[in-house]
Amino acid sequence: MKQDTYERMLKLRLPAMAQAYKEQDADTNIQALSFDQRLALLVDTEYDSQANNHIRRLMENARLADKRASIEDIKYYDDRKLDKGLLLTLSTNRSIDKKENVVLIGATGSGKTYLACALGNSACKDNRRTRYIRLPDLLVDFSLARDTLKYQSLLKSYARYDILIIDEWLLTPPNDQAQQDILELMERRCGLKSTILCSQFTPESWHKRLGGGAVADAILDRVLSISTVIQISGDKSMRTRN
Repeated sequence: MKQDTYERMLKLRLPAMAQAYKEQDADTNIQALSFDQRLALLVDTEYDSQANNHIRRLMENARLADKRASIEDIKYYDDRKLDKGLLLTLSTNRSIDKKENVVLIGATGSGKTYLACALGNSACKDNRRTRYIRLPDLLVDFSLARDTLKYQSLLKSYARYDILIIDEWLLTPPNDQAQQDILELMERRCGLKSTILCSQFTPESWHKRLGGGAVADAILDRVLSISTVIQISGDKSMRTRN
């Protein structure tokens, strides 16, 4: 092994390749491979390492409420009435490609957040920029940004995520300013990005909770016109079952 070659790999920020190069030097069997084969092994090792690191960063930046949530671990109890085929299809991220939204409806403890985070994890593993946030926190962010003249910048930031998960959707009816903030965000995402909403309330009641006026009409049109609505049933809390 040439020490200067090893050190240059490190300086070029190719740590996985450098380590693989070092390991090849200690492996007597590697000599049976051609130069191209050995080079391919080094490149593949670095590529896989960078890809895994990128996914890890996406998952960290997503700030999911449940970082371990996965499609494979969803519980399909009969009383939940979940469509396994639909959820598996959603986990392929086709809805992201189609710029469609997903609405998860269910009572407290029904597992809405878990399902949303499972879809979020699938999106991250598919190299999609993802972000989870509760609606109350989102509205606070907008309020603070408005006071510091960073509102437009924050709005653009939330508009760019491939998939934005908004939990506790309309749990508390938003005031006039908050309604306008929601409309501005949905206007920027409609037809361009996918949004997942988790709510205890069915879409039929959203109009009233959004003030019942023209702004409410505009929000519902942008959210529901291209949405898949999933109703989660069941009388038992998933926290109790688990």
